[in-house]
Amino acid sequence: MQLQLPRNRRLDLSRTKLMGILNVTPDSFSDGGQFIGQTAALQQVQQMLANGADIIDIGGESTRPGAKDVNLDDELARVIPVIHSIRQLYPDLPISVDTSKARVMAEAIAVGADIINDVRALQEPEALEVAVAAKVPVCLMHMQGQPRSMQHQPSYQQVVQEVLAFLQQRAEVCIAAGITRQQIIFDPGFGFGKSLAHNYELLSAMSQFVETGYPVLAGMSRKSMIGQLLNRDVAERLAGSIACATIAVMKGAQIIRVHDIKETADAIKIAQATKFGVNA
Repeated sequence: MQLQLPRNRRLDLSRTKLMGILNVTPDSFSDGGQFIGQTAALQQVQQMLANGADIIDIGGESTRPGAKDVNLDDELARVIPVIHSIRQLYPDLPISVDTSKARVMAEAIAVGADIINDVRALQEPEALEVAVAAKVPVCLMHMQGQPRSMQHQPSYQQVVQEVLAFLQQRAEVCIAAGITRQQIIFDPGFGFGKSLAHNYELLSAMSQFVETGYPVLAGMSRKSMIGQLLNRDVAERLAGSIACATIAVMKGAQIIRVHDIKETADAIKIAQATKFGVNA
C-alpha cells in the first residue's frame, strides 16, 4: 500500500508510519504556544525527525473541545511560512497540512505540503474541489458536531457502524469528484464528538476500519480518552498514549499521529517485530 505524493514521491505504508504533530497555535490542548514562530517550529521538526518521525503534520487552528474558530488570515500566517521553510530544508520529507479551509489547503500545497489532513472530511466550501485539483492524498476524519460543541453529550446508536458509514460515504463523494481511492485515508476521529466509551469501542474495532482497504490514521496522543480513564492531566499521559498507539498498530493502523515521537517509535518497533518478525 502506497500513497502517491507530489514530485513523483511515494509513501510506503506496508509498515506503520509515525506522524509528528506540529501545532503552530496559541491554544492547542497539549502544546499550544510552544512552537509559534519559524525558529521554534523548525527546531521541533529537527528533533522529531531525529527521534523517528516519518511525516510532519502542521496545523494552525486548534480543534480541541471548546476551541474557537480561527480566521483565514491568521491561519495562513501561522502555517504557510512554516511549511515553506520546512520544505526548503527537507526536500523529500512528507508534510501534511491539518486544515479544513480550502484556501489554506491550496496555499499549503503550493509551498510544499504533500497531504491534506481534514477533521471536517472535505465538507467545508471548496475544500473538495481544491483537494481534487491538488491530486494529493487526503485524510478524512469523522467528527460529530464542531469543536466548539462536539463534546456536549455525543450520542450514537452504534458508534463503530456509524463512523464507518460516514467515512465510506465521504470516500464515495471524493471518488466521484475525482480523487483516486488509493489516495484516501480514514481517521475515526478519537475525541471528536465521542464519549470515553465511544473512543475505546472505536479502538477495539480498529481492525474493521483497516478491513475497508483504506489506510487508517489513529490519533489518540495525550487526549482526554487517556486522561479520563487514568485520571491523568495532559503532562502525565505518555504511558497511556503509547498503549493506545501500540494497540492501534497491532490492529493494523498504518499511520500513528503523536506528540511524543521517540517513545512511540520504540513502541512501534516492538509492535511491528511482534507482527512481522524481527528481520521482516
